[in-house]
Amino acid sequence: MYETSQYLTFTLGEEVFALDISTVREVLELTAITRIPRTPEFMRGVINLRGRAVPVLELRRKFGMEPVADTVSTCIIIVEAELEGEGAVIGALVDSVREVIEIPAEAIEPAPRMGTAVRQDFIRGMGHRNDGFVIILDGNRIFSVEELAATGALPGEDAAPVAATAGGDGAPL
Repeated sequence: MYETSQYLTFTLGEEVFALDISTVREVLELTAITRIPRTPEFMRGVINLRGRAVPVLELRRKFGMEPVADTVSTCIIIVEAELEGEGAVIGALVDSVREVIEIPAEAIEPAPRMGTAVRQDFIRGMGHRNDGFVIILDGNRIFSVEELAATGALPGEDAAPVAATAGGDGAPL
């Protein structure tokens, strides 16, 4: 029997992407983001999430896509990634969040060697969905230790020791 996994889908331009729902902690409406000097262009800044600084990456810029103005649909997906064996909470700025879908394991193909705007090592696979594909991202590879170190947002750093929470209420898992 095949295993089915759930994924949160979101858009960047016309492309539909997905993250494994087990790595997603919550989805926020766009809020004030404080820019941090001397960080990469795709590092939008940090947000205050229940008293903790959480870095926010603009996925459009991270993937080399043309930046666009924020809209009412722009969201921040709060993701827990594993970096160097420790959990790190990171915000991913996306054009819009769509829905949670189930994709059976047999409907996921390996990442193509070419043809996407996203680096191949960021892609966990391509999920068949209706008549098209959903690009399934690997959250642990998108967010690198070096990039997050520039924000002081790595676990163990004073700037953002964030614990995972269940329902956004601040209570630990």
